[in-house]
Amino acid sequence: MIFTEASEKELIIPQIGLSACFLIGIFLYYYLRSSVKNIRVIPTSWKVHIGILFLVVLIVGIIKPYETNIEFWHVYFVHFIYFIWGIYIVLSGVVLKDIFLKLFSKTQKCTTAELWLVAVFVGNVLIFSAYMIGYFYLYLVGTITFSVVFYGLLFFFLFKKNRNTIFQDIPQKYGAKKIDESEANFLIKQLNDLMKDKELYKKADIKLQLVAKDIHISTHKLSQLLNDNLGKSFASYVNDHRINEAKRLLKENNQFTLEAIGYEAGFSSKSSFYATFKKAVGKTPAAFKKQFS
Repeated sequence: MIFTEASEKELIIPQIGLSACFLIGIFLYYYLRSSVKNIRVIPTSWKVHIGILFLVVLIVGIIKPYETNIEFWHVYFVHFIYFIWGIYIVLSGVVLKDIFLKLFSKTQKCTTAELWLVAVFVGNVLIFSAYMIGYFYLYLVGTITFSVVFYGLLFFFLFKKNRNTIFQDIPQKYGAKKIDESEANFLIKQLNDLMKDKELYKKADIKLQLVAKDIHISTHKLSQLLNDNLGKSFASYVNDHRINEAKRLLKENNQFTLEAIGYEAGFSSKSSFYATFKKAVGKTPAAFKKQFS
């Protein structure tokens, strides 16, 4: 009896694993699409789409359970599973096409959030490839690759001290129409003056929408101005002002602690201040301040 129960459990695990593979592709596709398009609420059509695929694999699992239909799963249904997975891998690559172009561009720089999406996509491609290889040659290749990718993405996440940037909004893609140069220069001056006069960068909860409203343009146009004309995301632009303020305070003010200077400049935490400052200046706040003491 013990042998029978153990055998049943061993046969259930492959069915669960293969069923999960059937859904990996669509979850990857919608995760990347929602991130690139900054979609906050899951559309009903997405839920229906996922629900249909879930029902397909569930019904097949009920009608032809793995434990009594091993040949069906390994010889026939597994091809369908990998086919669907592969289709969504390709569609996911299409979703990221603009980020890939940006990645290899000499004039544009990817944000941490965009690099994270690329890493997730590449990790999934590696896992898919490993499972395909494992199906024909060595099954353990898929499992090993999955572990390597998981820990690689975890390291990427933990290595970035300012981890909030990974989940920031992706800059939106704009049409061929560019902002006129004279208008762009006027708006940039207006934006810079606003940031300096009102010291908006010191507000931890500063929002793109509020800044756009203050200079009387749409959020879309402000994003376009920052990305096309300054080559920065809104977060990077704000952080540049915070870094300049922090540098000024580090040079002129000796009565504040480093942590207090970070908060005064607009950073929400000590770790965020230290990580952003070092990345921008190449030195820690303490090392920078030491030059002037």
